Amino acid sequence: MTSILSSTFLLPSFTSHNTSSYVYPKPILHHHHHHLNITTPLRVKATLSMEKEIPESQRPLTFLKPSESDSSSSTIRSRFEKMIRETQDTVCNAIESTDGGAKFKEDVWSRPGGGGGISRVLQDGAVWEKAGVNVSVVYGLMPPDAYRAANPSSSSSSSSSSPPSPVPFFAAGISSVLHPKNPFAPTMHFNYRYFETDAPKDAPGAPRQWWFGGGTDLTPAYIFEDDVKHFHQTQKSACDKFDPSFYPRFKKWCDDYFYIKHRDERRGLGGIFFDDLNDYDQEMLLSFSTECANSVVPAYIPIIEKRKDLPFTDQHKAWQQLRRGRYVEFNLVYDRGTTFGLKTGGRIESILVSLPLTARWEYDHKPEEGSEEWKLLDACINPKEWV
Repeated sequence: MTSILSSTFLLPSFTSHNTSSYVYPKPILHHHHHHLNITTPLRVKATLSMEKEIPESQRPLTFLKPSESDSSSSTIRSRFEKMIRETQDTVCNAIESTDGGAKFKEDVWSRPGGGGGISRVLQDGAVWEKAGVNVSVVYGLMPPDAYRAANPSSSSSSSSSSPPSPVPFFAAGISSVLHPKNPFAPTMHFNYRYFETDAPKDAPGAPRQWWFGGGTDLTPAYIFEDDVKHFHQTQKSACDKFDPSFYPRFKKWCDDYFYIKHRDERRGLGGIFFDDLNDYDQEMLLSFSTECANSVVPAYIPIIEKRKDLPFTDQHKAWQQLRRGRYVEFNLVYDRGTTFGLKTGGRIESILVSLPLTARWEYDHKPEEGSEEWKLLDACINPKEWV
């Protein structure tokens, strides 16, 4: 099952109002990988509306319930929150340091149903056109229709005719998109998340489900082979500490996920991507997610330092803007997190913070065969093995 923190910046807050009628099938959770199977259509009266996030003047020590944060600092929930908040600080410090002047604007928010988040955005700096690094830690009850909106791939089996109940959930994640100004400096996206659901209120005793997801990927406008190799090698090194099958498997998953179907090309040059990961030890997957998050700065910042001051022409900038257009297309049409947030009325500024400040669409643009622009497009159409 797809985490509803897939690649978005903010998990929305839910309330359910009995205003409209939709046909929804009833989900059955299968133990392995949380695939949803559906047979019987049900009529469920509900629409999704949002609990209004409450702006907060300062960051809390934790977004967890007092009972959880007091009782144990060793739970997966509390350790994952600690990891994503430390990662947010590390990445933001590196971004500000590279820029040499611009600072992040921070918004802290809480949600009435439980939890909250910290959104940080730096805009129009010396090096960065737009950089967003957001964390959220939210929990409560998810209406059944929100649960299914999070699972567009759900397929079918079950015969109960009673309307499904809200599903208790916990979701924590960090998500970031970094768009530099210089066309020779690549865009990067990363996202790491942890998700739990309990049995619906009308199905007591079913086991708690949990899974991890995430990834880090690179989207250049121009290929510098050394940069792409360094980036992929850093991802591979993180993966290899845990399982030699991870990098090849998650590299292919990344190439498949960031596919723009209507263009028949990938958004960029990939990296790693994984979702629904729960068939390994929980401790191991927490350590793996932490290692991946810790690899973000060493994978990316050295590339930015090398490329941020290179001279470029208007033609180089125009090509970067065209590739940014592809970024927008993927995020608005295919990205699970973005589309889920839009369907469920999430905080729009947080959902769309991944989009670049500027982008461009030219009618029927085709780069000249053999040109640097053509080489990038070719690598997006035919993914390569970089390491």
